Amino acid sequence: MSSSPTVHVIDDDDAMRDSLAFLLDVQGFKSQVYESGEAFLAALPGLADGCIVTDIRMPGMSGLDLLRRLKEQRSSHPVVVMTGHGDVPLAVEAMKAGVIDFIEKPFSQEAFLGAVRAALAAAEQPADPGDARRDAEARLADLSPRERDVLHGVVAGKLNKSIAHELGISPRTVEIYRANLMSKTGARNVSELMRIALAAGL
Repeated sequence: MSSSPTVHVIDDDDAMRDSLAFLLDVQGFKSQVYESGEAFLAALPGLADGCIVTDIRMPGMSGLDLLRRLKEQRSSHPVVVMTGHGDVPLAVEAMKAGVIDFIEKPFSQEAFLGAVRAALAAAEQPADPGDARRDAEARLADLSPRERDVLHGVVAGKLNKSIAHELGISPRTVEIYRANLMSKTGARNVSELMRIALAAGL
């Protein structure tokens, strides 16, 4: 890997691309921006090492379409997806397709930079899938059967209200179970909780 990995940012919103490129530049990261998945794929041969940050909803080729194409082309670049509010089912699909993280718009600079750093670290030293599964299973080991039921609902992208209705409990109780899930697994956010669940094969 080169000494200066590049953060490849794909978003059809001009202002968002400019804003993220500026933020990365100020923080000392090298970046390259693309206005569409198609533009990125056109540049893929000989692409600089690093990671990819892509919006999930774009005209033409969506972020999920791009992920599938990258998989077909055996790209080794870790991917972070940016999702709009309410796109949790899409984010779950993206996680299952192999993205390293997702961040929900509007996100803080810290959340964005944290995801970028994690992706670049993964590019430097890819995780062993066996190790990831064992770690995930250990983090889920102390969950009660009801907490596992709620986790299944979260991973399916369901709202608390839907999970509550299916399990015959109140939405407030679902919130308590979700808080327990975060505490017991050590997950810092929903994307990390999903990553743990998917790594464990849920």
